[in-house]
Amino acid sequence: MAVTGENRRSGAEASGRKPRLGAFVRRRWAVVVLAVLAGAAMLPVLTGVPAHEWLGLAATAALLVHCGAHAWRLPALARRGGRLRLGAAVDCLVFASLALCAVSGLMVSATVLPAMGLFSPGYFFWDPLHSFSAKLLLAALLVHAFLHWRGLRAK
Repeated sequence: MAVTGENRRSGAEASGRKPRLGAFVRRRWAVVVLAVLAGAAMLPVLTGVPAHEWLGLAATAALLVHCGAHAWRLPALARRGGRLRLGAAVDCLVFASLALCAVSGLMVSATVLPAMGLFSPGYFFWDPLHSFSAKLLLAALLVHAFLHWRGLRAK
């Protein structure tokens, strides 16, 4: 018998016990912290360029961990239809725009790259690419949050 969303139950539910709320609360707080970190990283006017770059690195690492933790669901979601397929496409767009934003951000870095003793030429190529990919990432993250809003509000 195939396991679907309707007949799948967690170990706690299958054993008759109440499911623990702790994991759900930790996950919700992790998402809130991730959103605040990403939001702060996207506001260089408020944080200043050095903080923007270091926060951007931290947010990129945290978002990559989040993407990796949920990547196992993508093939199943992509095979389904409607909203789930849209969610899988948006998740892939978030990952691609995040990668592009992080790489282009490092290439135009005025703080992080010099701190590592590196320099990157091509500012006039990387800066517009960074600006575009950051806007695309913000839009994709907003759509992603909208698609998962019901799950974040539940319980």
